Amino acid sequence: MAEFFSTNLKYLREKKGLSQNKLAEKIGVNQTTIARWEDDNRIPTIDNAVDVASALNVPLTDLIGKDLRFDNAEVIDVNSDIIKIPVYGTIKAGIPIESQTDIIDYVDIPRSWTKGNKEFYGLKVSGDSMFPKYQDEDIVIFEKTNDTTLYNGKDCAVMINGTESTFKKVLINDQGIVLQAYNMAYGIKMFSKEDVINKPIKIVGVAREKRTKID
Repeated sequence: MAEFFSTNLKYLREKKGLSQNKLAEKIGVNQTTIARWEDDNRIPTIDNAVDVASALNVPLTDLIGKDLRFDNAEVIDVNSDIIKIPVYGTIKAGIPIESQTDIIDYVDIPRSWTKGNKEFYGLKVSGDSMFPKYQDEDIVIFEKTNDTTLYNGKDCAVMINGTESTFKKVLINDQGIVLQAYNMAYGIKMFSKEDVINKPIKIVGVAREKRTKID
């Protein structure tokens, strides 16, 4: 039960905007218990699991039986070493990745990639701004992360001003952030530290792997 319970608990709690304290109040335990469940340091009783499922409005069998971070993907055998993640044609402005519905395909990734609550999604490249490193219609697998130390020098999916999504190499310096295309015909975009906060500029994924179809 603990294999999926801990990751599902944290994922669903955060998705519903509940703090650990708020969820603890709902099911009659303390915040420390929630933290230990999420850290996979303590296994809940079946009664606790039932209470959590009810509070989060999810079937108990789903809560403990599959990885709900990929609930918009195909059903995955819990014993498989492979899981499927959704591939999007675009990132829709203002919509979190987990709420996107424009799914055009699914791709397999190793389940081991998701250790430590890591989350992934795919995007289909459109255009030639990242040529020659990425080809038109390549599928790029992105890791969602809030760790800004992972962005610098990496190819990232970026949301600008909540309205524009783009795929560029990200360079961070003392002045702010630079978005650079590999195709020099497209030049660069520069944003100050104030722009990053006020527009805002948000990194919504770091490229982990590309997959090119061979005709």
